Amino acid sequence: MRKQVLLIALLAGSLASCMTGPGALPSIHIEPPTPGAAASLTLDERIAVQDAWTALREGRLDRSRKLFARLPPDNPFVAAGLGYLAIIDENLAAAEDYLQRSIEIQPELTVSYLGLGQVYQKTGQDEPAYKMYLEALKREPENEFARKAADDLAGSLTEAAMAEAARAAGAGQPEKSKAAYLQALEYSPRLKAAHNALARLFIQEKDFHSAFLHMKAAGDDRVEDTVLLREFADALYKAGQWSRSLEIYEQIIGLDPQDKPVKDRIDQIKNRLGVVDLPDQYAAIARSAVLTREDAAALIGVQFREILSESSAKPPIIVDITVSWAQRYIIRVAALSIMEVYSNHTFLPKKTLNRAEFAEILSRLIETLKKSGSKILPQIAIDRIRITDVPQEHFYFQPVAQAVAYGLMELSSDRAFKPELPMTGREAVRTVELLAGLAR
Repeated sequence: MRKQVLLIALLAGSLASCMTGPGALPSIHIEPPTPGAAASLTLDERIAVQDAWTALREGRLDRSRKLFARLPPDNPFVAAGLGYLAIIDENLAAAEDYLQRSIEIQPELTVSYLGLGQVYQKTGQDEPAYKMYLEALKREPENEFARKAADDLAGSLTEAAMAEAARAAGAGQPEKSKAAYLQALEYSPRLKAAHNALARLFIQEKDFHSAFLHMKAAGDDRVEDTVLLREFADALYKAGQWSRSLEIYEQIIGLDPQDKPVKDRIDQIKNRLGVVDLPDQYAAIARSAVLTREDAAALIGVQFREILSESSAKPPIIVDITVSWAQRYIIRVAALSIMEVYSNHTFLPKKTLNRAEFAEILSRLIETLKKSGSKILPQIAIDRIRITDVPQEHFYFQPVAQAVAYGLMELSSDRAFKPELPMTGREAVRTVELLAGLAR
């Protein structure tokens, strides 16, 4: 009953104060705090906050200051309200301090982020302003003011980043150009111009995996820019990644069936790889989510056919490969013990390989290449390799460490190898072609 009397009295006081008439409306955007944000306050405090913010939004600044003064100084709405009053007074340094203090007290107070966004915009700090509006949207995804402000800033920030990227590229500064394009994508993730420009930069660096990711992003997962695809395929071809380049050239023909130079290049690659009679099975490896033992044998047999064909090693007896499309390659890799034949004389061509098993195959292949005269050197000393999920006592530590040391297989950001993860066809193609390039 006492609370109800107090509520009626405060509302009457608010109505009486309104009788004096509102002042000039503030030129900044001021939202009332959401009911949920004030849920932790007492009834008296909620009423005082509501009255103070109403007065603030109506331009009755003296009234707002008095009401805020009655609240406890550690109340987040007091700090936020004083921050908005400081913005109106053009005391932006004080406004920033007040609003940051309110966030420290209550990090979920959306109005504080909206206020800071406006402070930063007034001081010409578009990047911090943009981040504040994003913080507001995290808390209120439907906030129209924050959405429009963030979108407007994203547009101007994107233009500035793209201009900086072009300037850096013209000045022969590819790293700065790349950083600026990536910055542009933070503001406009679907910007095709930035994705395509990054793809070209990564192609120049022979980082083909990153290049293709940006090419796909530019085309919403379907690359149809034949000019860029041609640049990508040509770069792969020059780098000796013939299987991968074949896949891209065939994609170009799918988009432009009359491109005779590309048709000629496809025939040239097929002749070089010796896959004229195996186009479907071999090309499918790069698209497969898992790698089988016959796939691995075919990749090695194609990429290293000259070395394998020079060997006079006698192949072991294998009883289960008569119907395998990769039979002739299996015989070659088995003869050199690059891939093992089991004690019961089976090869298990359809068995899938995990990353650790594939690393062991790479280790055996490296030793075979060295015996044939290839001078392949590791990029990192094996004794310096530390892998979080493959300790030194692990059965596969040596081949895994060797694959990492030669730069053939990668660790994740937490230095994990994930040995049990299935090996994908795409990664296997990239790895074998990379080793072939090192061996030449």
